[in-house]
Amino acid sequence: MCQFYAARALNAELWDVEGRRYIDFAAGIAVLNTGHRHPALVAAMQAQLDLFTHTCYQVVPYESYISLAERINAITPGAHAKKTALFSTGAEAVENAVKIARAATGRPAVIAFSGAFHGRTMMGMALTGKVVPYKVGFGPFPAEVYHVPFPIALHGVSPADSLKALHTLFKADVDPRQVAAIILEPVQGEGGFYAAPPEFMRALRALCDEHGILLIVDEVQTGFGRTGKLFAMEHYDVLPDLMTMAKSMAGGMPLSAVCGRAELMDAPLPGGLGGTYAGNPMAVASAHAVLDVIEREGLVERGAALGRRLGEHLNGLRGKVPQIADVRGLGAMMAVEFMQPGGREPDSAFTKRVQARALERGLLLLTCGVHGNVIRFLFPLTIEDAVMEEALAILSQAMQD
Repeated sequence: MCQFYAARALNAELWDVEGRRYIDFAAGIAVLNTGHRHPALVAAMQAQLDLFTHTCYQVVPYESYISLAERINAITPGAHAKKTALFSTGAEAVENAVKIARAATGRPAVIAFSGAFHGRTMMGMALTGKVVPYKVGFGPFPAEVYHVPFPIALHGVSPADSLKALHTLFKADVDPRQVAAIILEPVQGEGGFYAAPPEFMRALRALCDEHGILLIVDEVQTGFGRTGKLFAMEHYDVLPDLMTMAKSMAGGMPLSAVCGRAELMDAPLPGGLGGTYAGNPMAVASAHAVLDVIEREGLVERGAALGRRLGEHLNGLRGKVPQIADVRGLGAMMAVEFMQPGGREPDSAFTKRVQARALERGLLLLTCGVHGNVIRFLFPLTIEDAVMEEALAILSQAMQD
């Protein structure tokens, strides 16, 4: 947590209560793909404020919820019949995706991956594959949740290794006929910005089809232009059964969704899904504006271009910063991983120093990874070119001090 308090913000910049300026490469943890206080979002929320702020959709519905669900059905991967339900947080979306999967299959078990992050609710923590700080002291967690290693070549885990672990799990721990779903992030967020290899995603899809298991894709952090596509699953040639989304969906307002095959979404009984604030009209208005801005300003393409620029800059520092072990990412979902020079040990101390030095110079960065040795970059896709170049200069200084 930063040791200052925010006073105001605009696009990719923050000012604290003492007037100091910061370039925001955290974006509220991937919430602000459209930047702080985008004029179109502000106008949409002001217009909705003049109409009504809350009815509870399941008591008194409103058209904007329906039209947003229809837009999501249209823009998510796949031409099959879909339905969408709106919620408030990413964790809530994940919880409801699991409920839908269990209702549709009549099965209890769910499989997740090491390094995964799926939220801080009890089921979210059970699915999450990192103990400190997310799970320590909070157990016991819901039963029938299993983990296998996520394929990360840098750490010696191949797709074949992960698939072998899944097959071993089916032989040693859980009958695949009792597994409702496999859930994964196409690019792990808190886990270190590792993208699932395409061949692994294909193998998962085939495995799910073989055993009647649903594939849930968690796009909470990857969605809405972050990876150089509107959704990360557009980088793959297979489709999920259910998809969760949140964060940048409403540009800072609390809103999430589950989108899935229509017959699966219909499995829970009426009233089984929902919530008092689910699909809040203020957040829905902002989400409509987010989709308009992404299309009008070409933010998917801009995110891809900004990611390439950042990747070139980081790779250009390899000769000067021996701790750089890997530069990776899809689109603007970029990360740099640090290891001790000449070895393969994660260098979390150096990572923290880079983060602290950057902050001293006015650049806000986030770390991630099971070992805390990865810096992830989550700048708004609307960032001005001059501000981006300023941030890259600060980053270079912070790595070389």
